[in-house]
Amino acid sequence: MTESPEAAPLRIAVVGHTNAGKTSLLRTLTRRVDFGEVSDRPGTTRHVERIDLRVDGRPAVRFFDTPGLEDAVTLLAHVQTLDGDSRPERIRRFLAGPEAHGAFEQEAKVLRTLLEEADAAFLVIDVREPVLPKFRDEVELLGACGKPVMPVLNFVAQAAGQGAGEAEWRAMLAAAGLHAVVRFDAAAPFTGAERELYQDLGTLLPARRESLRAIAAHLQREAEARREAGCTLIAEGLVEIAAMRRAVPAEAMQDETARRTEVNALRRQVTERAQHHVDTLLGLYGFREGDGAEAPLPPLQGRWTLDLFHPETLRQAGVRLGQGAAVGAAVGVVADLAVGGLSLGAGAALGGALGGALAQGWGPFGRRLANRLRGVQELTVEDGVLFVVADWQLRLLLALERRGHGSAARVDAGSAAPAPAVAQALAAAVRATQPARGHAEWGRGRSLFGGHIGGEARREAIADTARHLAQAAAHADEKA
Repeated sequence: MTESPEAAPLRIAVVGHTNAGKTSLLRTLTRRVDFGEVSDRPGTTRHVERIDLRVDGRPAVRFFDTPGLEDAVTLLAHVQTLDGDSRPERIRRFLAGPEAHGAFEQEAKVLRTLLEEADAAFLVIDVREPVLPKFRDEVELLGACGKPVMPVLNFVAQAAGQGAGEAEWRAMLAAAGLHAVVRFDAAAPFTGAERELYQDLGTLLPARRESLRAIAAHLQREAEARREAGCTLIAEGLVEIAAMRRAVPAEAMQDETARRTEVNALRRQVTERAQHHVDTLLGLYGFREGDGAEAPLPPLQGRWTLDLFHPETLRQAGVRLGQGAAVGAAVGVVADLAVGGLSLGAGAALGGALGGALAQGWGPFGRRLANRLRGVQELTVEDGVLFVVADWQLRLLLALERRGHGSAARVDAGSAAPAPAVAQALAAAVRATQPARGHAEWGRGRSLFGGHIGGEARREAIADTARHLAQAAAHADEKA
């Protein structure tokens, strides 16, 4: 039993000149950073490889990554000498001849795939290149196969401001009868570029229009689900960091060496937890560990906090000391950060940045009361650190959304101060983590049996934090 045309995967040959970015495009469209090899060396792809884009568990599009066309000028001259009643017939005669296994072996792989296996082709064009005769001959050869061809103008972001390159390419393609053209950038695709690619392809394949619309809609749902999952992931890390604490004997706090040891221990713990969530975020977006550049975070002034007197702790213990001023002072400096913005410096590694975010002193009231009641100080992470981690990781999420899998450079989250609306939403996210201050166990993440610690209260704190992070991302979209 054969599949109906709508049920069978759409087969697309990805074709173009050597080093035009074909494999880079496929990495981006399939979110497979490990597919093929991306290099500045010409002719990196030497064989036809295939990869599927799956929708709801089944292959919706089957891509064929083909070698680059290298000598279209000579091949076109040869094909034009062959007998045949049509251009596709002359291509078939060429493929049946000895030249297809000799001097034009690479070109033969491309034309055979398009002629015999594909429903259509994406013609990938590096618009940074000038329009040369060899490119015109490539278009004519591909057109001779009699299959719909969709030109994809690649590297448009890098080509911006480099003269009339894109306009010249459009004029050449229009002269060849190719008027449906898509702008794309495999290294830095703009928002919605993938969906537009499939929607525009529907104009060339009317029989597939509905399935292509379904693919575009699926991509939209996937993007929304990834953002929601990303915000939840960041929120989970913030709640865990907010809950972290290190109990230190009062006498150790008086000794500079011992105090530094305790500070460094908590610093490492926070750094490792933040980096773990960054690596997970990279994986969510189909990137590898290490693909994210170091966080451009500045040293922050921190504080010793006495979370014994945090409102959540006081509620749990049933203590009503009536020390509203002292409790309020322990909550943090989020409001000040939101009003003033956060000046992010460049080049500071995450470890050094968070290291500077732990305080070097404490208020006399907190010290005396802690020594009297417990004989210990609890070292925790200040709200300012949470704000900076939230800002940095949200920037990374947004950068991943706008980053193609064909780029070989590391992802740069940027370092400019957040816009006021974004800062306000981030501050609200930090405030939403505050219940964690009274739950040290939330800082451990998972129990020995693999489940999360904290139950419904922890889930609510994460959901509330994630909601504010999503609002911050929406405000950032408006500014982009």
